[in-house]
Amino acid sequence: MLPPQAILFDLDGTLVDTAPDLANATNILREHHGLAPLPFEQIRREVSNGGSALVTLATGLQADAPAHGEARQFLLDAYERAVAVHSKVFTPLDDWLRRWHADNRHWGIVTNKPRRYTLPLLEALALSPGALLCADDLSVKKPAPEPLWEAARRLGIEAGACWYVGDHRRDIEAAKAAGMTAIAVGYGYISEQDNHRDWPADIWFDTCEELVERLASF
Repeated sequence: MLPPQAILFDLDGTLVDTAPDLANATNILREHHGLAPLPFEQIRREVSNGGSALVTLATGLQADAPAHGEARQFLLDAYERAVAVHSKVFTPLDDWLRRWHADNRHWGIVTNKPRRYTLPLLEALALSPGALLCADDLSVKKPAPEPLWEAARRLGIEAGACWYVGDHRRDIEAAKAAGMTAIAVGYGYISEQDNHRDWPADIWFDTCEELVERLASF
C-alpha cells in the first residue's frame, strides 16, 4: 500500500475527544427535565450518533416525539455555550498532527457536525485543516462520498491517494464509496453492541497509539 498523500479525519471521537463537553450538555438537559446525571461512559458511547440520539438517551424522547425538537435545541444551545472547555485532540495524535502540519503535509476534516459548532471548537484547539467539510456545507453528508471528494479536491489530491480515518461505520462506508483508503479506529465513540473490526475498512487500529505509529512512518 502506497503512503497517503493526504490524511482526512472524522472529527468527534477520531481526531478530537469532544465527549466531555457533549456529556456536560446532555446532563444539563437531564437536569432541565428533573433527571439525575447519566454516567459519562454511557453518554460517550452515544456521541457519534449525533444530537438527536443524545436527546433520546437523556430524555427518552424519540426523534418523532413532539417535544424532541425543543429538547434537541436546548441541548445544542447548552453545548454551544461550552463547546471546547474539556475537548482536546486525542493523545498522541496531537503531537503527530503538529509535526505533520509543520511539515506542510496535507490533511483535512470531514465531519457531520454543523459548522456552527465546528469552527469555535477548531479555533479553541488552534487547528487549521487544509480542507474542512461540515454537515451543512453540501446537500449530502456522510455516508455519502461527496464531502470526502470535495475535501480531496480542495487539497488538490486525488481521492485514491487519501486516507480517511473514522470511528463509525458510516465513515468507513463514505471512504469506500469515495475510493479512499478506509481506516477504522476503535478508541472512539462506539456502542457496546458495535465492533469496529466488523466494519468494511482497509485497515483497523484498536488504539490511537497504533494509528499514530503507522502515520509516523510516512
